[in-house]
Amino acid sequence: MTPLKDLADHDQSVWIDFLSRRFVKDGDLKGLVEQGIVGVTSNPTIFQGAIAEGDAYDDQIRELSAELDDPKEIFWQLAKDDIRDACDILRPVWDEGQGKDGWVSLEVDPNLAHDTEKTKSEAIRLHKLVDRPNLFIKIPATLEGLQAIEDTIAAGIPVNVTLIFSLERHRKVAEAYIRGVQRFVDGGGDPSGKLASVASFFVSRVDTEADRRLEEIGGHDELLGKLAIANAKLAYQTYEEVFSSPEWKALEAKGATKQRCLWASTGVKNKAYKDTVYVEELVGPDTVNTMPRELVEAVADHGEIRGDTLQEDAAEASRILDAFEAAGVKYDDVVQVLEKEGVEKFAKSFADLIEGLESKLKLVAA
Repeated sequence: MTPLKDLADHDQSVWIDFLSRRFVKDGDLKGLVEQGIVGVTSNPTIFQGAIAEGDAYDDQIRELSAELDDPKEIFWQLAKDDIRDACDILRPVWDEGQGKDGWVSLEVDPNLAHDTEKTKSEAIRLHKLVDRPNLFIKIPATLEGLQAIEDTIAAGIPVNVTLIFSLERHRKVAEAYIRGVQRFVDGGGDPSGKLASVASFFVSRVDTEADRRLEEIGGHDELLGKLAIANAKLAYQTYEEVFSSPEWKALEAKGATKQRCLWASTGVKNKAYKDTVYVEELVGPDTVNTMPRELVEAVADHGEIRGDTLQEDAAEASRILDAFEAAGVKYDDVVQVLEKEGVEKFAKSFADLIEGLESKLKLVAA
């Protein structure tokens, strides 16, 4: 037994939050799949780092520049090939599990996060471009994104809902998914296997922001590092509640699958905390933990999986949120700031990515 297999025994899927051409082509991804990794997530920051580093993409950029002069379109062609290759490696996992795992995620342009119609159009376009059944389209959980999520699911396109920080927004995301599935079924669609979704609930960034505010206030050291895990545990309670409703059970009887909680941003930002804490404290059935490469290695090396920790001290999680409010750290403001910063961060990474491609195109032309 290994810690990664222990997680699988607790019905938690381990995905990797990383993707690059060399990672796929050199066999690293395939090797991790053999060790128990059953999914891949990507985002603009990950792609920006992959394309900027080294020369793995240079030949294809040179070829594409002969027919395309828009760096954004060149990026989508580069990403399409990486995502397709990753989907093909994970396809056996997807087939064997009837669509539970084996997914690879590609995010829409983050600059569209506050535009419902353009997000929906981009989701449809990218789904068609990659043309793989085990592709998740990532859509940010902004207010404007909620309708795009529902519409995209209703169109039969699997969605990874990203950048969820608040409990209220998580509930609205789950409800949007259910409405989308209902519309898909009402239109004659079969939801079994091919239509799925995860709700990517962000973890470590919550502690980073809450701890910063606590330290500014002073005198509440006992709360440091506590909000993120409590927040995730309460989100899991929302999941259990929403997906036990009669409305959902009727859809489940037709083959629909629950929108699992996916714990994202699970690498620690504060080096004072144990590097595997956001894995060990968030173990529970029917969930996903997507980890950066270094966290996968850390868990495999010294992770301690002691049981379904998500279901421990559920009442304590609510008390922790109350304690933060009493200390002067306003939960609603924390999660609003984090959503805004999350969208801005991914938009900046996307802009840096396009700028880097423009520079490479100039070099190719020269």
